[in-house]
Amino acid sequence: MARLFDLHAIVSAVEEAFREKGLGRVQMPPKQYLFFEGGGDWRIMPAYIPSMRLAGVKTVGVNPQNPKRGLATVIALIELVDPDTGHPLAVMDGTLITAWRTGAAGAIAAKYMARSGSTVMGVIGAGVQGRMQVYFTVETVRTITRVKIFDVRREAAKSLAVFVEKELGIDASIVDEPLAAVKGVDILATCTPARSPIVRGDWIEEGLHINAIGADAPGKEELDPAILQKARIVVDDFVQASHSGEINVPLEEGYISERDIYAELGEVVAGLKPGRVDDREITIFDSTGLAIQDVAAARVVYEAALRTGLGTRMKLVMA
Repeated sequence: MARLFDLHAIVSAVEEAFREKGLGRVQMPPKQYLFFEGGGDWRIMPAYIPSMRLAGVKTVGVNPQNPKRGLATVIALIELVDPDTGHPLAVMDGTLITAWRTGAAGAIAAKYMARSGSTVMGVIGAGVQGRMQVYFTVETVRTITRVKIFDVRREAAKSLAVFVEKELGIDASIVDEPLAAVKGVDILATCTPARSPIVRGDWIEEGLHINAIGADAPGKEELDPAILQKARIVVDDFVQASHSGEINVPLEEGYISERDIYAELGEVVAGLKPGRVDDREITIFDSTGLAIQDVAAARVVYEAALRTGLGTRMKLVMA
């Protein structure tokens, strides 16, 4: 999978998938959940993008306790299907795809919603997705010159700082509290499994763009609802975000209403609504992760495998 990675192709494919969604040209039921004892869950995510002649489904298990077991927090599998016949085209690991397409979504949101000239990025949560948010944003859409990193796990923050400095050639600083990762930044990525706000409303400065990545299941939230009350909120999918995204708890508790949701990212990418009106406003992208992102990114990998001969040919069905 890693040998077939193509950064710019994946970002382009995911951006096109969002555009198609914004124009109402995809089929994508909201993700379904099974909740397990011990805090884990399993999600089923189908999608069909007619313009790409592409259909598929991702099944994904998420368990925050997995690192203690020597396993990834997110473990996923993707099947791509020929929409003309229903015949399976490929089965592949979805864990890397999930990391890549989520990083791509954050970069796309920053492209359309962050202030032009943004140079400083803050990251709260220095795990896999914290790394992906920095990597995709730096390498594709914004000229970032400094990254401020906070994580309750000091070693994770150090690891990300080393990556940023050695692999991306950018100055990185580890900070001792979330406030320090918020103050003085242009783009903030929150990438934690928090179930109560870790970013306070009185920390937020004019012009900040936030990629709220961590809230991807019911009950999760990373941002003080007061932030949402004064921000331009863009979600990846309203139905999905309303029950499992950053907006799910504030909606349920009445801090915001459906009227406070400005747009879906696909509408912004398609040019139906602007992502930012002026340099002073606060903008938020609520990312829950969409099946259209998965199948679009998986197609990039599948086509690269066909070109290079990598992978294993298998007879997946008897027909």
